[in-house]
Amino acid sequence: MKFENIKGFAFDLDGVIADTAKFHALAWQKIAEEVGTTWTTSLAESLKGVSRMASLQIILDASTRLLALSTAAKKELADKKNQHYQQLIVTLTPKDILPGMLKFIDSAYDNGYKMAIASASKNAPLILSQLQLTDYFDGIVDPTALKNGKPNPEIFLRSADIMSLDNTQVIGLEDATAGITAINAAGQTSLGIGNATVLSAANLIYPSTESVTLANIAHDMKNI
Repeated sequence: MKFENIKGFAFDLDGVIADTAKFHALAWQKIAEEVGTTWTTSLAESLKGVSRMASLQIILDASTRLLALSTAAKKELADKKNQHYQQLIVTLTPKDILPGMLKFIDSAYDNGYKMAIASASKNAPLILSQLQLTDYFDGIVDPTALKNGKPNPEIFLRSADIMSLDNTQVIGLEDATAGITAINAAGQTSLGIGNATVLSAANLIYPSTESVTLANIAHDMKNI
């Protein structure tokens, strides 16, 4: 892997560009309480990078009640979660961009790198608009058009297509294990942000977004 070969970056959104994960957690917690599932830190962690319906199923599977919900009832719960989440994310402003990430995106853009969003969130366009970042990106992968969610590589493969790049030319940025698995399976270089033990499968790992710079990536790729 050589940094000189990299031409683009595929970004997860929650926990990578902005901390919208806290809003997801608040919205999902309400649903968990409604279906009799105890909300825990480990449960919240297991939902990171997972699609809305898959997240709902994880919560339902952890319920103390014997639930036999129809597909329509599940969709109603998922929609209710999303409505609450949307009420929360409209409060986002550029001040909510995670430390150092605007500088990194600016730098990548100014240096001619292509960029795409590879997030399971159906609200990515709204979030980018609230953060005033839309114009930096070549495109956003539409999660509703995917057959498989993370850890399947499909979303990152699509991100490379959006940027018209080969997968070997792309670095994927993620804060969740499912995302790192997906990036690796896509044949891209994986950059994990967060706990090094949790994200041990990543090619590059940084403790926080503040450490993500072109200079650091160029330096550290020499050791891969």
